[in-house]
Amino acid sequence: MNYLKMKGKIALVTGGAQGIGESVVRALIESGAVVAILDHNAAKLNSLVNELKLQGCNVEAFPVDISDSKAVTTVVDLIEDDIGPIDILVNVAGVLRIDLISSLSDQDWEKTFAVNSTGVFNVSRSVSKHMISRQKGSIVTVGSNATRVPRISMAAYAASKAAATMFTKCLGLELAQYNIRCNIVSPGSTDTEMQWSLWKDENGARAVIEGSPEAFKIGIPLKKIATPSDIADAALFLASERANHITMIDLCVDGGATLGV
Repeated sequence: MNYLKMKGKIALVTGGAQGIGESVVRALIESGAVVAILDHNAAKLNSLVNELKLQGCNVEAFPVDISDSKAVTTVVDLIEDDIGPIDILVNVAGVLRIDLISSLSDQDWEKTFAVNSTGVFNVSRSVSKHMISRQKGSIVTVGSNATRVPRISMAAYAASKAAATMFTKCLGLELAQYNIRCNIVSPGSTDTEMQWSLWKDENGARAVIEGSPEAFKIGIPLKKIATPSDIADAALFLASERANHITMIDLCVDGGATLGV
């Protein structure tokens, strides 16, 4: 992906220790970027960063709970001081709590919004303040195609991702005057631990692809589940100078599962 011209750029990725976040980290490194990774799971984060450093990659680990605004501000300031000016932010961190609304607990609702919505706000606000002074930057938020259509047992997740999506668009409108672009990538079913947690058995992938009329899901027209790298490729394009005149867009990467809605 060298054509994306990211050599020497400094990128911050949240939720970068696994899944889509890890794929985004690896793609950024491959494109020449220096990457700071934020994740609440210190063990997974340090394991990944140690592996990447042994390969000669320029990457640093920052264990942090992005729902803690003070902690986020401290870490972002530290990255700016010790590593350099953040050129790219990719908001990937997210949690999934599934249940029917009638059974959804206060704690599940609050945790979902704390990470998926407030976390995006906390990190984006802290990073964008630095970007404004430099009159440049790119922010990408990983949303979800669940914001396009209702999903049974996914009200908290869909609503929190919808909030993060509209927040990112509003941020993009406010920051456009400073040459800062803000976009969203909305994945559908992707081959990650989060997706696996929804499967009842070893036929889970096939069930997702085929769809389920009783749950009002049509399946995936392309007949395959996305790989994390599919989502990372879209995120990197939007973060790169190749998308220099694109802002406030929500790019859905779901194999057609929401029929382009």
